[in-house]
Amino acid sequence: MNALYFRIKEVSLISEIIKKKQAYIEEMGMALEGFGLPRMAGRVFGALLVADPAEQTAEDLAATLQASRGGISGATTLLETMGLIDRIRKPGDRKDYFRNKPNAWYEAMKKEIMMMSYLRQLADKGLELVQGANEEVTRGLTEMRDMISFFEREMPPLFTRWEEERNV
Repeated sequence: MNALYFRIKEVSLISEIIKKKQAYIEEMGMALEGFGLPRMAGRVFGALLVADPAEQTAEDLAATLQASRGGISGATTLLETMGLIDRIRKPGDRKDYFRNKPNAWYEAMKKEIMMMSYLRQLADKGLELVQGANEEVTRGLTEMRDMISFFEREMPPLFTRWEEERNV
């Protein structure tokens, strides 16, 4: 076997990896779109999850995703606001780089629980407004309050176990 054969084989393998990464990125875009995020935000997040190097500029992301800088800018701003990615600067470089934020899922889940607590308070407030009404009227608010109360009780021990396991 000659060097050309091995080079062709190497290029073929790299091409296959790139195709698989692109498919993964698109799948992540659709998955997060199902959770209410813009597809571009999901695609950017997916691209950063499989990026090598882990830090990517907006230009890098635009090239990877074949997307406009405006689309990348909106998506990175949203993901940064959500706490899923970090915007960093490298010494001597004027460009912003984006990367997955360490402990992002842990922090996002803790924020989610705080938001759920607020929704439970709203359910309690709603139940006060319809106090004395029949079960048909109070059912939705009661289910909301009870479900969120359950998560408020059950999630702290899970967070503790996670912190112990991951040394967070």
